[in-house]
Amino acid sequence: MHDTALAWRISVRLVVEIEEGITLSRTSRNPSDREGTEQRVNVLLEALPYIREFAGATIVVKYGGAAMTAPDLKASFARDIALMKLVGINPVVVHGGGPDISRYSDRLGLEVKFVHGLRVTDADTMELVKMVLVGKINKEIVALLRVAGVRAVGLSGDDGGLITARKAAHPDADLGFVGEVEAFDTHVLERLSDFVPVVASVGVDLAGQSYNINADTVAGELAAALGARRVLFLTDVEGLYADFNDQSSLIGACDLAELDRLQNLGAISKGMLPKLNAVGQAIRGGVEAVQIIDGRVQHAILMELFTDAGYGTKITA
Repeated sequence: MHDTALAWRISVRLVVEIEEGITLSRTSRNPSDREGTEQRVNVLLEALPYIREFAGATIVVKYGGAAMTAPDLKASFARDIALMKLVGINPVVVHGGGPDISRYSDRLGLEVKFVHGLRVTDADTMELVKMVLVGKINKEIVALLRVAGVRAVGLSGDDGGLITARKAAHPDADLGFVGEVEAFDTHVLERLSDFVPVVASVGVDLAGQSYNINADTVAGELAAALGARRVLFLTDVEGLYADFNDQSSLIGACDLAELDRLQNLGAISKGMLPKLNAVGQAIRGGVEAVQIIDGRVQHAILMELFTDAGYGTKITA
């Protein structure tokens, strides 16, 4: 988007918001209405430099956890993504869907087995993974974004050869059709610049075999392949802790060296390790910063991107 067009769109939105507030304050004698208008204007003014900073940038958002299940959080997430798109940012959504896969596996009598946090995926489970991730969850997210006011397109690794995968090797077990990313072809995403791409974490090899890939890994590596400015991981914790047993030790910002030190000390919970591996892949691939934020809080994405205080943990090189 051209800078002039972006500036015009931002100015129009600011004027509309301010004029609505001024009209309310003029027609009301309630002092609280005037205070509300001033707060509204201040929020817009605080957000404006960040909107300008990220204009035209690609930001990858890994969608997961409670934000995918609670109706109010799902709607909040969709509005956040819609606002990003409408002010000239290019969001790309990446999602998994482990809890849904486990639930449907139980209903169909399929064994649910994990090795070091990775789902063992036989042929039947792989078929179910595609049905749930690509056929159900992906389309639900697309519909949510449409309700929020933006057009989205659902994709998996098969579409346009987006994600070429290979079988993941594991020293302790054969994980079946668990894969890792071999290559991305981002051409299809570049052709969909008017839409919000929603990517399911399923890849395919050159023989046409599908693989279940960790969604955090896809988000981190795809961000690097796209030259994204940021990656945001929605989680079910406030951010990264210096000691995962101490909820008061939230880290506001750190770099990869500090992250490695915390991992070596055993301060990071095992459940967070796959996400932090994806963080390292993204930053080493050229992504400016990665943010781990609490998806249980409404509009956590906007608070992280568009406010001075920020939210969660920001990790840089």
